Amino acid sequence: MNTALKSIALGALLACSAVAAQAQTVTLKVHHFLAPTAMQHTRMLKGWCDDLAKDSANRIQCQIFPAMQLGGTPPQLFDQARDGVVDVVWTLPGSTPGRFSKMEVFELPFLMSNAEATSAAAWDYYEKNAKDEFKDVKVIALHTHGPGNVFTAKKPVKTLEDLKGLKLRGPTRPVTKLLTTLGATPVGMPLPQVPDALSKGVIDGAVTTYEVSPSIKLDELTHFTAEGDPALPGLYTALFVTAMNKARYDGLPADLKAVIDKHSGRDVSMRFGRMMGDNDVPGKARMVAAKNTISVIPKAELLRWQQASANVDDEWVTEVSKKGADGKALLADARALIAKNTKK
Repeated sequence: MNTALKSIALGALLACSAVAAQAQTVTLKVHHFLAPTAMQHTRMLKGWCDDLAKDSANRIQCQIFPAMQLGGTPPQLFDQARDGVVDVVWTLPGSTPGRFSKMEVFELPFLMSNAEATSAAAWDYYEKNAKDEFKDVKVIALHTHGPGNVFTAKKPVKTLEDLKGLKLRGPTRPVTKLLTTLGATPVGMPLPQVPDALSKGVIDGAVTTYEVSPSIKLDELTHFTAEGDPALPGLYTALFVTAMNKARYDGLPADLKAVIDKHSGRDVSMRFGRMMGDNDVPGKARMVAAKNTISVIPKAELLRWQQASANVDDEWVTEVSKKGADGKALLADARALIAKNTKK
């Protein structure tokens, strides 16, 4: 074959390769710990996957696996994404205590305002202060849920004294510390274990949100709810991350990377937070329909709780500072970002 023909053949081969790359279709395995009926499965993650499909002309598809169907435990989800066991996970950084120390600030008590604003603040804070904690993955979103409440089976909680001795499930390390300072006995456990623990009397109640309460049968297994006066920041919130395997992302064609990028970041974080916050409304309606007695802790009483738990912030500042960060400045920045993003 002469040189001209070789050049033509090489050009044709390269052109075919380029077309093949452009036509590449990928299927992302998405893994999470909630039930297949949960809003996070049916609407939030599915909606994100639908957006990817739409903007990629169906070249990005998802298979969403709920309830740890691909194996492992909820605390292992982040590493499943990091190690390429799955492509994308939705999980809580707080499931592995001490690993994401700087981002843990958003789980401190009496810090969050509402889920959408706090999620925007969490993304801004991550971009500014905590990218190193997630360097091993492609971060899609960071968001929170709405204000946490106290759900109890046998007795209402209306004052600080009512918490004394109650065995309450806490979702993360800052929340279990909060419960200790308030006089309760914290019991750390993943959310799916709560119904069995309540039905067997292992715990007296759980600290969680209205939005997730129906999925763990709190409308059946508890009879009392204590929620905070909305004039003050929420009792607590939890931080969630949607993370993608870095090698999987890096291996995509440029146009598919662009689709992932379009559906990653601040706006997606805010949307996920807003969806979780809005889902408190039907969750609360289920509790009302079940004749669950709801008590709103008034501002004056809630300030007592806030004062009693003040050392949780101090401990976090000390721990983070020992790791080389300026804990006091990070806490101040998180508060300022939440205030900035909260609509008055």
